[in-house]
Amino acid sequence: MLRSFVGWLLIASVSVVSAVAQEAPPVPSNAEIRKILAERIDKEKRGVGIVVGVIEPAGRRIVAHGTFAKDDDRSVDGDTIFEIGSITKVFTALLLADMVERGEAAFDDSLSKDLPEGTKAPERGGQSFTLEHLANHTSGLPRLPANMKLDDMSDPYANYTSEHLFEFLSQHELRRDIGAKYEYSNLGAGLLGELLSRRAGISYEALVKQRIPTPL
Repeated sequence: MLRSFVGWLLIASVSVVSAVAQEAPPVPSNAEIRKILAERIDKEKRGVGIVVGVIEPAGRRIVAHGTFAKDDDRSVDGDTIFEIGSITKVFTALLLADMVERGEAAFDDSLSKDLPEGTKAPERGGQSFTLEHLANHTSGLPRLPANMKLDDMSDPYANYTSEHLFEFLSQHELRRDIGAKYEYSNLGAGLLGELLSRRAGISYEALVKQRIPTPL
């Protein structure tokens, strides 16, 4: 499910210019950005390779520094494939917003609309969480499912299937009131992505490609 890890990904938005902006902040030069990257990688050891993309009125530019890994001295560049990790949660939330805008979903939709037959949605106090609760991490679900085996930390979700996910969901007892408190949940975000792809009738990967990067 996850791409091979080759470094750290940093997407930097260094200049935001709107029609109403009177003065845009100065945009760092390539040399200034490269100096920041060298500081983080070579001195602070906060990563092995970083690629920065700059989008500005004058056009686009890419600044890179570092290598693929500690034991791989290939230089990173604009074509390097990174594991994007939790940035995927932003894509999932965008998919939900897009489907709501199109009338294909609603923020207050319950899970029952898209769960496989025989799967039970967790409840607490007679309430079941919604798609919005999953998107903003207030569903009460834990960070990770209890039936997940972390055999390979380089690709922890490789062997975790949707069947495992729905099996856990049917057996899980919520320990926190729904909507009561923010609690970061990889499980909840993954579940939301699975539900939206089921709603659309295509895979999560295909849905992301169709709705986000292709139009952009």
